[in-house]
Amino acid sequence: MPRKQNTVMINRDISWLHFNDRVLQEADDPRVPLIERLRFLGIFSNNLDEFFRVRVATLKRLANLESENPAALDFKPGKILYQLNRTVMQQQNKFYRIYSNILDELTREKIYIINEKQLSYDQGAYVTKYFRDHVRPNLFPIMIKNLKRLFSLKDKSIYLAVELKHKNNRTKSDYALIKVPSFVLSRFLILPKKGDKNYIILLDDVIRYNLSNIFSIFDYDVFNAYTIKITRDAELDIDNDVSKSFMERVAESLKQRKAAQPVRFSYDREMPSALLNLLTGKLKISGSDDIIGGSRYHNFKDFMSFPNVGGSHLEYPETPPLPHKDLAGSKSILAAIGQKDVMLHYPFQSFEYIIDLLREASIDPHVRSIKMTIYRVATNSKVVNSLINAARNGKSVTVFMELQARFDEQANIFWSQKLQEGGVKIIHGMPGIKVHSKLLLIYRRVGGKDICYANIGTGNFNEETARLYADDTLLTSDPDITDEVEKVFSLFSQSLYAPVVFQHLVVSPFGTRRFFSKMIKNEVENAKRGNRAEVFLKVNSLSDEKVVKKIYDAARQGVKFRLIVRGQCALVPDAEGLSKNIEAISIVDKYLEHSRVFIFHNGGDQKYYISSADLMKRNLDHRIEVSCPVYDKEIQKELRDMLEIQCNDNVKARRLDKQRLNEYRSNENKVKIRAQAKIYNYFKEQYYYQNKIYE
Repeated sequence: MPRKQNTVMINRDISWLHFNDRVLQEADDPRVPLIERLRFLGIFSNNLDEFFRVRVATLKRLANLESENPAALDFKPGKILYQLNRTVMQQQNKFYRIYSNILDELTREKIYIINEKQLSYDQGAYVTKYFRDHVRPNLFPIMIKNLKRLFSLKDKSIYLAVELKHKNNRTKSDYALIKVPSFVLSRFLILPKKGDKNYIILLDDVIRYNLSNIFSIFDYDVFNAYTIKITRDAELDIDNDVSKSFMERVAESLKQRKAAQPVRFSYDREMPSALLNLLTGKLKISGSDDIIGGSRYHNFKDFMSFPNVGGSHLEYPETPPLPHKDLAGSKSILAAIGQKDVMLHYPFQSFEYIIDLLREASIDPHVRSIKMTIYRVATNSKVVNSLINAARNGKSVTVFMELQARFDEQANIFWSQKLQEGGVKIIHGMPGIKVHSKLLLIYRRVGGKDICYANIGTGNFNEETARLYADDTLLTSDPDITDEVEKVFSLFSQSLYAPVVFQHLVVSPFGTRRFFSKMIKNEVENAKRGNRAEVFLKVNSLSDEKVVKKIYDAARQGVKFRLIVRGQCALVPDAEGLSKNIEAISIVDKYLEHSRVFIFHNGGDQKYYISSADLMKRNLDHRIEVSCPVYDKEIQKELRDMLEIQCNDNVKARRLDKQRLNEYRSNENKVKIRAQAKIYNYFKEQYYYQNKIYE
């Protein structure tokens, strides 16, 4: 009997930090334009905040459970938290080193980020006027002695903890809190140029400069301000009170989140111990892992919006979305996709085609109904406005609105109400399962004949993220697909999500896990017969243990795997005896790689799918996800070409392996291939060739 192989797995949370380190690499990469490097620092910081709100908060809950009942868990959350904290501290040290280097490089570009102590007389006058006109009306100081506990400190915000003293009386002091209004004002104030020199001051320091103005009613003459930030548990505890609607229960749980348990308290390490002890005492924070001393500034996520006051060379060049070869100039998008399947690839091609499609459907006299799933939408959503317009034009419009889209719950409650007011029928979810699929179905009746048009994608119906995220979306009138999209929508109106048989679509939580097992088993059988056996997967995350084990087992039996995994990857490609047939890379670049594509060689009759699902337990077992087959040979070639380009990337691709985690692929003595740039040119050339345009 063969010896049982041990399965090597990387913890999903450790793996996620490895991904965020790849983001940090972009900030450290001298090939990246300087302002973009600052923005990558912002992305890293924002990612880390969400990691603490969700994953660290969950592990802390589990650690508490472990302490109460050691046998309740089959792993040690406390041990994982220790590893995470060590890694985070290492990354934070790297972060501040990179930030310091970027500041030095900014000075060489004659861009200076200065603080309140470095202002000239003229700059000080400018800052004071800006403070008086714009900042002060948004400030509402709180005297700390008036508070019993600091429940009012909001997550995602930063505060200045202010020490007020007398020069000649060191024993008497007072303390206050000021929320920095960076949600209503820019975090960055651009000061008037001096010659060829550009100056920027942070909003925090604008307030610091004017502290004596804020507290003028007191007789203090010394003011010191230290930044603090609290990160709270973002988990929603939704009660089961059947007398309330699901939207009411989500809304109430959002209120509870505001006062949720802190999981991290960040502070300026220069803060006096007396003030630090006062604050942590008010917050009831005692664990050393929860209290993190840092720099003078927090909420670096705001650096995602850092202004470019220098030349265009400090940012990536503009790459406007390209026209699609089959839709450009078309009078009717419905007519175009009635003739053939069309796939859009964002951000290389324009999301505006979806807005045009909805606009056309809203006024087409033959369109009877529109159905859509919504997970996240833009701040000022053209999608929502198009749906309301369709309802006003007499169309039957139904939207499944996922209220549990993390961090967008409040926005989705707002949009639900706005859609209902506009005459749109809204269906909400149920606790315990999320609808993460990206579906649009348009029903049209012409001459007594019913025709349906569907849009199935890997990303949200969001015109903002469509400029930043790389996604694929299929437009089709193929009845094999549209009939089954209708079946998915029928699930949402049922009191329970009863299984439905699908012949073409692959739908979680009913069939995706079984589908993967079947397709991988089929490749194993081909390998055993000596035939070519390959699987090509592109996902955001690969962390489901059962899927990883199946990949390991298939690889040992001769199936070759090529994996493009942007984020979490629990699989170790170079584990001895497990994965010699597995190659895995991750690409982090200008756009966020967000598409999911599955290709199975299938004995030469290759099967292509795009999907809303990652290979994570939650996507396979606890969400409504849709994987859609791609039958059009031309589109199959597009997907294959895109993935091949990415697999050959030697500029922004990192190898995911045990020994050289996050090491860039070498391009020494090779033609440099940066996948995102090459894919943009691929579609540009495709459009030019189709339309006989010659440069």
